[in-house]
Amino acid sequence: MEKETKEAFSGPSRRTHCLGTPIVYAPVKADLTGNIKKIRAVYESNPTKFKTLQNILEAEKEMHGSAWPKVGATLALMWLKRGLKFIQVLLQSLCDGERDEENPNLIRVNATKAYEMALRKYHGWILQKLFLGSVYALPYKSDLLKALEMGKEVKEEETLEKIHQFLTRVTPILDAIYEMYTKMNAELNYKA
Repeated sequence: MEKETKEAFSGPSRRTHCLGTPIVYAPVKADLTGNIKKIRAVYESNPTKFKTLQNILEAEKEMHGSAWPKVGATLALMWLKRGLKFIQVLLQSLCDGERDEENPNLIRVNATKAYEMALRKYHGWILQKLFLGSVYALPYKSDLLKALEMGKEVKEEETLEKIHQFLTRVTPILDAIYEMYTKMNAELNYKA
C-alpha cells in the first residue's frame, strides 16, 4: 500500500485519546485498530500481490464469491472508511468554524454533524442512542486541540491550520476509497 494511505489509516487510531474519556474513545480505538490490523494482515501476507487496497478487494471478491463483500479486509475497510469519514467531517467542521454559539468550546455540534453524515444510517437504534449520550462525554474544543498538539500550548489558529493541511492530504485518499467501493459495488447498507 502507498505510504500516504498507510499514514492516513494509522494516524487516527493513535489519536483517539483526544476524544476524551476512555468510555468514549476505547470502543472507537478498538474498532479502528481492529480494522487496520485485518487489512494489514492481508497486505503483509503478500505485499507484492496486494500493493493497493483495490488489489485486496479484487482478490477477496474472487476468493470469497457470493460472501463478498461481507467478509475479510473488504468488510474491515468498509467500516474503517466510515470511521475515518466521521473523523474527517468532525475535523472539517472544526476548521470551518462551526459551533454552538451558546457553548463555543463544546464540540457536540461538530460530532453530531460528523455522525449524521458518516455513521448514523449504518447504526441501529441502540447505537444511535449510545452516540447521542456519548456526545456529553466529549472533550472541550480547547482540550481536543491541545491533545492533538500532544499537550503543547499552541494557538488555536495554528492547530486548525495543521488540521486543514492534514485534511488536504487525507480527503482525496478517502474519496478514492469511497469511489472504489461504489465502482466495485462493495458498499453494504445494513445496520450494526
